[in-house]
Amino acid sequence: MSTAVVSPDIVQEQEARSPRVNYLNATQGLKSWLLTSDHKRIALLYLMGVSFFFLVGGLLAMALRMELLTPDADMMAMDTYNKVFTMHGVVMVFFVLIPAVPAVIGNFVLPMMLGARDLAFPKINLLSWYLYVIAGLLLVVTVVNGGVDTGWTFTAPLSTRFVNTNVITAGLAAFVAGFSSILTGLNFIVTIHRMRAPGLTWFRLPLFVWANYAAAIIMILGTPVVSVTIVMVAVERIFHFGFFDPTLGGDPLLFQHLFWFYSHPAVYVMLLPSMGVISEIIACFSRKRIFGYTAVAFSSVSIAVFGFFVWEHHMFIMGVSQYSAMVFSLLTMLVAVPSAIKTFNWATTLYKGSIDFSAPMIYALGFIGLFVIGGCTGIFLGNLGTDIHLTETYFVVAHFHFVMVGAVIMGYLGGLHFWWPKITGRMYPEMPAKVAAALVFIGFFFTFGPQFILGHLGMPRRYAMYPAEWQVLNVMSTAGATVMGAGYMLAAVYLIWSMKWGREAGDNPWRAYGLEWQTQSPPLTENFIETPVVTTEAYDYAWMDGLKNKTENV
Repeated sequence: MSTAVVSPDIVQEQEARSPRVNYLNATQGLKSWLLTSDHKRIALLYLMGVSFFFLVGGLLAMALRMELLTPDADMMAMDTYNKVFTMHGVVMVFFVLIPAVPAVIGNFVLPMMLGARDLAFPKINLLSWYLYVIAGLLLVVTVVNGGVDTGWTFTAPLSTRFVNTNVITAGLAAFVAGFSSILTGLNFIVTIHRMRAPGLTWFRLPLFVWANYAAAIIMILGTPVVSVTIVMVAVERIFHFGFFDPTLGGDPLLFQHLFWFYSHPAVYVMLLPSMGVISEIIACFSRKRIFGYTAVAFSSVSIAVFGFFVWEHHMFIMGVSQYSAMVFSLLTMLVAVPSAIKTFNWATTLYKGSIDFSAPMIYALGFIGLFVIGGCTGIFLGNLGTDIHLTETYFVVAHFHFVMVGAVIMGYLGGLHFWWPKITGRMYPEMPAKVAAALVFIGFFFTFGPQFILGHLGMPRRYAMYPAEWQVLNVMSTAGATVMGAGYMLAAVYLIWSMKWGREAGDNPWRAYGLEWQTQSPPLTENFIETPVVTTEAYDYAWMDGLKNKTENV
């Protein structure tokens, strides 16, 4: 994170003018929140929405795991099980994982990291949240009407036939949520290009900004493709145009190409911002500049670019050309290179660092552990030979969750804990936070670790029944999910508790290095009284700690 030289006179003037006024209490009433243009308040609105859908998605997941405790489908009918896992996937992907870090943490801290008073288009930012809410309401309508039973990928021709229920309503929810994502990405790109503080050059930007910039590119370029695909599904379903259904002259492979052209880059919409969070946490709690800053910055952009060229590795068993499959298998291996650059550079940053094992750091280390496992197992699915055996098994479920839920949610929770003092002005209790981080990590590992074995043994995903010899591994998986859920609930309890009873955090409790830490906690509505000027390189902790020591000596 870059920093600014702010004179003591400015700090004293800020404290004298508004010692207690901040973005939370500057205006009062429900209307002031529902019509706000403050990026920080909009971030909190997103936080409430993401938290609600995370609870819903978690409860649906627990219903699935309870069903899988026994080999027989004795808790819910097959069709109900199908609808439950479909809704779990739709809720978690489109309403939790994609918006979590960019819309909550990015919305809150990115303008302050740039030294700006808000995002470039504040009203469009609010519109993006309203679109998110509308999409959520459409999803509620889908559930009330009986749910959708095509799987969260809306696979054609299943989704284009009337035998499957509520496809258009669920698809419309994903369609509207996609436009929310597009508006967020547009706002981020324009803000990063046009509203950086004086002296904040591209290579002084925090790595969190680089990561969100790369993710925003994917939002802008990829989301319209899946939006058009959903429209085509609706047109075929209503007017019987033959896009995807072979009985109407369509091609199911066309749907797969269009859907995965977006959906694989969407993996990095979820993952890249969390990677940016980890870079911020590791730099702060090891008191070191990120090793290979430029390489890590460019690796974010490289992941975004490569992400658009690997979609076909989801389709190796679907009748695609063996030659194109070989090419996409190679490209899938290459996308691991920029991810490896980040991982090795984080490890090198930690080497001989002055490491503080506070809760955000524990989440960051948990992220690295889960991401490495998820990334390495992805190589098996990107390899043409092993993917044929493992496709459509629980190996895919385990790999997907290690990367998408394990890594992304660990990064999200790590960022939430890291910036919580800035968001609320109060600290959470440290020991429960460490316990929650440990429970989430251990519970997650025991939830999805056994599923790698189940997948290798051949257990297909999306089935409520399985042979009795696999029950032990499924029971272990359900037990792990219970532990993981306890960790999530513990985190929710103490974070909510801390908003009223937590001790005051001060402006910069972590001694972190960045513009967002140069303003008061909670921040003013306008973030800064005076536009900061950046004069040092990103993550120059040696300079900052030296300045602090010099001030203390005086």
